[in-house]
Amino acid sequence: MPDRGGGPSGPRMRVGRPSRRARTLLMTLGVLAVLAMAFVMFAGFWTDWLWYRSVHYSSVFTTTLWTKIGLFAVFGLLMGLAVGFNIWLAHRLRPPLSAMSLEQQSLDRYRMGLAPFKKWVLLAVTALVALIAGASASGQWRTWLMWINGVKFGQKDPQFGLDVSFYAFDLPWYRFLLAFGFAAAVLSLIAAALTHYLYGGLRVTSPGARATAAATGHLSVLLGVFVSLKAVAYWLDRYGLAVKSSDFKATGNWTGLRYVDANAYLPAKTILFCIAAICAVLFFATLWRRTWQLPVIGFGLMVLSAVLIGGLYPAIVQKFQVQPNEQAKEAPYIRKNIDATRKAYAIDGTKPENYSGKSTVKNKDQLRTDADTAASYRILDPNIVSPTFQQLEQKRKYYQFPTTLDVDRYQGKDTVIGLRELNIRGIPKRNWINDHFTYTHGYGAIMATGTQTDANGSPVFTESGLPTTGQLPKYEQRIYYGEKTDQYSIVGGPQRELDYEENGEKTTSYTGKSGVSLSSAFNRAAYAVAFSEPQILYSGAIGDGSRILYNRTPKERVEAVAPWLTIDGDAYPAVVGGRIQWIVDAYTTTNGYPYASRTTLGDTTADSLTVGNQQRTVVAQQNQVNYIRNSVKATVDAFDGTVKLYQWDTQDPVLKTWMKAFPDTVQPKSAIKGDLLEHLRYPQDMFKVQRELLTRYHVTDPAQFYSGSDAWQVPDDPTNKDGNAVPPYYLSMKMPGDTAQRFSLTTTFTPNGRPNLGGFMAVDADATSKEYGRLRLLRVTQDVPGPAQVQSKLNGLPSVAQFVRDMKGADSDIQYGNLLTVPLDGGFLYVEPVYAQGRNALYPLLKKVAVSYVDADQPAGDTTKDTTVFEDNLTTALNAVFGVEAPTQPTPEQPTPDQPGTTPPPPASNDAALKQAIADAQKAYDAGEVALQKGDWTAYGKAQEELQAALQKAAEAGAKLKSSGAGG
Repeated sequence: MPDRGGGPSGPRMRVGRPSRRARTLLMTLGVLAVLAMAFVMFAGFWTDWLWYRSVHYSSVFTTTLWTKIGLFAVFGLLMGLAVGFNIWLAHRLRPPLSAMSLEQQSLDRYRMGLAPFKKWVLLAVTALVALIAGASASGQWRTWLMWINGVKFGQKDPQFGLDVSFYAFDLPWYRFLLAFGFAAAVLSLIAAALTHYLYGGLRVTSPGARATAAATGHLSVLLGVFVSLKAVAYWLDRYGLAVKSSDFKATGNWTGLRYVDANAYLPAKTILFCIAAICAVLFFATLWRRTWQLPVIGFGLMVLSAVLIGGLYPAIVQKFQVQPNEQAKEAPYIRKNIDATRKAYAIDGTKPENYSGKSTVKNKDQLRTDADTAASYRILDPNIVSPTFQQLEQKRKYYQFPTTLDVDRYQGKDTVIGLRELNIRGIPKRNWINDHFTYTHGYGAIMATGTQTDANGSPVFTESGLPTTGQLPKYEQRIYYGEKTDQYSIVGGPQRELDYEENGEKTTSYTGKSGVSLSSAFNRAAYAVAFSEPQILYSGAIGDGSRILYNRTPKERVEAVAPWLTIDGDAYPAVVGGRIQWIVDAYTTTNGYPYASRTTLGDTTADSLTVGNQQRTVVAQQNQVNYIRNSVKATVDAFDGTVKLYQWDTQDPVLKTWMKAFPDTVQPKSAIKGDLLEHLRYPQDMFKVQRELLTRYHVTDPAQFYSGSDAWQVPDDPTNKDGNAVPPYYLSMKMPGDTAQRFSLTTTFTPNGRPNLGGFMAVDADATSKEYGRLRLLRVTQDVPGPAQVQSKLNGLPSVAQFVRDMKGADSDIQYGNLLTVPLDGGFLYVEPVYAQGRNALYPLLKKVAVSYVDADQPAGDTTKDTTVFEDNLTTALNAVFGVEAPTQPTPEQPTPDQPGTTPPPPASNDAALKQAIADAQKAYDAGEVALQKGDWTAYGKAQEELQAALQKAAEAGAKLKSSGAGG
C-alpha cells in the first residue's frame, strides 16, 4: 500500500484545496459581489439618463456623455501608446551584454524577477497612465465643444489682429493639447530612462560609457520632442499675453498687454521660440552624431536665454523705461483695456451724465407735487416682510416662504410676491411615507402691493388665502417645484397626497407628466441604490402610475439641462397663462476676452442679502470671467417642472457656439409669449457685475483712469452693520428727462474713501420697454450726502431717538428697510421704511417712514433742503420734508391755501372737513369689515386705501382747526 502520510504520530491532516462545493460557493459569491458593485455604479448612470429623458433634454446627456467618452478614449489611448511604445522601444534597444559590475549584478536580480511578467507589467503601466490621462481629458469636454463649434465674434484684438474667438475658444484647446503633449513627453522620457537603466543601456557607476548609442539616440529624440513643445509654448505665450492677468498698481486687477509686455516680453518670447526650435534640432541630430555635447550646450543656452531675455530684460525695461514716465508709457495700453473691458461687460454704451445735485426747483409745492410722480416708493421691503407673510399667510406649519421675497409687476404696480412652498420640517408627524408621499407640494402665490400697508403696518394683500383669491385669474396653485423644495417625492401612485387643509383635509393625486416612472422593478431598484433608500424597492405605496420627482429647485433644473450656463442667484416666480412659472436668468461667460479685466463672480455678486444665503448665490461654471452676457431666459413650471430655455441675446457668439454644440435645446426669442415677456426683468447679478466694473470703468480717459482720482466704490448697506455691499433695488421711477416711470433696477456709488454720493445708476428693467437694458449713470458733481450719511443723520434725529426709546421700552426690535434713492428735480430723495417687531409679535410691522431730500445748493437757513424727517406714513413724511400742508382739491367754495390771491379757509370749513373725513373713515372701515367677512381681498385692499386716505385728511383737518384757534 502507498504511504498516505502516516508516521509515528499517526495520520497527518491533509491540507489541500477547498471542496468543489466550497469553490462553487466562493465563485458565486464573488460574481455576485462584482455584479452588485457594477449595478451600484450603473444605477447612478441609469437614473441620470432617466431624469434627462423625463425633462426632454436627453440630447444634453448623450452629447455630454459621448464627448467625455470620446476624449477619454482618444487621449487615454494616445497616452498609453506613447508611454507603452517607448518602454517597448527601450527594451528592444537594450544591449546584448551588460558590464560586469556590482551595479549590474544588483540589476540582474530585478531583471530576472521581472522577466516572467514583462508583458503584464507593460500592460499595467500603460493602462494606468491611459486611465489617468483619459480621466483628465474627459474633464475638458467644454473646452473641446467650444473649440469644435466656435463662432466668430466679429471683433479683433488690438495687438495681433485676431478674432476674439481665437482667445475664447481656440487658445484654451491649444493649451490643453500642449499640456497633454508635455505630460506624454515627460512620462515617456521617465519610463524609457528607467527601462534603459534596468537593462544596461544607461549606467551610473559601471565603467565605460554612461549610455549606449541606442539609449542616447532614443532619449535625445524624446528630449527633442520636449524642447519642440517648449518652442510651441513660447509661441502660444505670445498670444497668451493678451489674456494674461497681472497686478497693476494703478488699477489693481489687469488683463492684457502693458508697455513692458509689448516691448520686452513679446520680442523675448519670439527669440526664445527660435532658440528652442534650434535646440530641438540639435537634440534630433544626435541620431547621427551620437553625442550630447551640442544639444546640452543648446539646452543650456535656452535656459540662460530664458533667464536673461525672458526675465532680466523685461525687468530692466520696466525699471528704466516705464517707471520714470509710467502714465505716458501705459496710456495706449490703458486705452485698449478700457475699450475691451467696457465691450466685454456690455457697458460700452454707458456714458456718465453730469448731475449737479442742486435742486432746479425752488418752489416747495412744486417739489412736493413732483415727488408724487418721481417714483412708486416701495415701502414694503421684500427683505424684511417674509416673517409677516409667514405669520399671516402660512396657514399651516408645513408651508413656508423664502427668507427674501421677490418684486414683480402686476397691473402696472410694483408687487411683492412669495410662493407658499412645502416645509418638510413642519410636517406634524415625520416618517418616510409622510415625507415623500403625503406632503409633496406647496400651494399658492401670495402677493401684496409694494407701495402701501394697512393702518396696522401690515401688507395689503392682493392675492391671499388658501386656496388664494384676489386679483389673479384662476391658475394652477400646486407647487411641486420651488426654491425650498429639495427632497424627492413619489406621486401619482396608490398613495394619495394631502392637497391642502381648509375646512377639512383635501387630497389629490399628481396628474402632471414630470418625474420618472417607477412602474418598472428595475427602475425602482436603481433609485433604491441611487438614493440609498431600500424601501423604494419593496414599498407597497409604490405601484402603477407612481413617479419620482427630484432635482426640484429651479436653478438646479436649469443648471442640469444647460451645464454650460452660469445661473443667476435670484430665481423669481410669476403667474403666467394660468401657471406659476419660475423665471431664471442665465449667463454665458468666458475668461478669454483679450484685454478685458477679469472679475470674480462670487465676490462681485455678493451683497448684504446673499451673504449667508445660499439660495441667493450665483451658480457659476467658472468663477473668474472677463465676458458676460444675459443670453438666456429660462422658465421652470412650478407644477410639472417643464424647463424651457429662450435665446435672449441674439448676438452673443458664446451662446451661438453652445447652440451649435447642443442643437434644439434653446428656443428662439420669438417663442417668448407676451404675457411671459411682461414679467421678464433685468437680472440682478448681471447688474451687480456691471456696477462693480463701472466703479472704475466709468472713466474713459487713460490719464484719469491711471490716477484713480474719479474711482468709486459700491457703498456698504447702511441698514445693517455687517459691512456688506448695498443690494440693488427694483423700483418704478423716473430718471432725469423721463416723462413716465420705468420699472428699474437702481444702485448708488460713493467716491473711494468718502461717504458722499458719487454716482447713481439705473437700468430700464422692463423687458417690454424699447429702452430695456439701457444703463443710465449719473455722476454727481457736487457734494451730496450719501446713503451712510443720510442714515447717520436719521439716527441722530430726536424723534428717532424717542421712537427707539419707546420701542425698547415696549421690548420691540427695530428693523430698517431698503433705503431707496430717487433723483428729484436736481437733488436726491431718500425714502426708508422702518419696521418694529415686539418680543411677543411674530412678525415686523411698518411703523414709520423716513424721508430725506438732499440738495447741494442749500442756502443758509433754508429748511426745505437737505431735510430729514421721521413720520408715521409716507404722505406725511413727504409733506414734512418739503414743508407743505397736505394737498387739497381746489374748489370755488374752498380755494387752496397756496393759491395766489386767496386766504386760508375759515375754521368752520376746517371743522366741516374734519367731520367729513371722520365719516369717510368710518364708511371705509365698515366696507373693509364686510369685504373681510366675504373674503373679497380686492375690495378689502381698496377699503384700506380709502381708510388710510380718510384718516390722513382727518389728521390734516384737525391740525388746521387747531392752528386756527377753533380746536381744543
